[in-house]
Amino acid sequence: MPRRKNAGDRLTPRQMDVLRMIRDVRRTHGYSPTLQEMADELGISKITVFEHVEGLVERGLLVRDPHKARSLEPTPRGLSCLPDERPTRIPLVGRIAAGCPIEAVEDNEFIDLEEMFTSRYPVGVLTVSGDSMIDDQICDGDLVVYERRSTARNGDIVVALIDGEEATLKRFYREKNRVRLQPANERYKPIYPKNVEIQGVVIGVIRRYE
Repeated sequence: MPRRKNAGDRLTPRQMDVLRMIRDVRRTHGYSPTLQEMADELGISKITVFEHVEGLVERGLLVRDPHKARSLEPTPRGLSCLPDERPTRIPLVGRIAAGCPIEAVEDNEFIDLEEMFTSRYPVGVLTVSGDSMIDDQICDGDLVVYERRSTARNGDIVVALIDGEEATLKRFYREKNRVRLQPANERYKPIYPKNVEIQGVVIGVIRRYE
């Protein structure tokens, strides 16, 4: 359910532009834009951006670390002011045993999906089609969260583009004179592509049970 806005948090269109840009750049790059970058993007002066930022900080809609560059970040209240914002925080209500039963203790914490998958690289999500990675607990219909980058280490699960046409999800191995894309299902054979482009490295899996 969308969060209800506080009547005192109404923003001007320009304030929303500043807040939205800070949110979007943080989600894409893991850090906030500079004042000059915001001024250039929004077509306003740097001093005007500064005034908007200071006003948003004073109202509790932005926070920053005074000892760290590019640290501006919208607060949950600030995010709720943006019409296109949806909640990304889920209550963490406690722990549950998958082995021997344990005492149920309720925690007053939250899991923030954005913080969980924060990266210095842009992050994307893909829907998995097929069962070639089931032994790595990645199933048909799962959502994989991946860093958009062109390099990978041996053993990484990668989003690979083969011959500029076909994308696949496999474990990456660079061998002596070739690349091996290894499925995690014995029913499938390894792929040894002539041309392969790494488009990302998987950092998480999300699964919904109907």
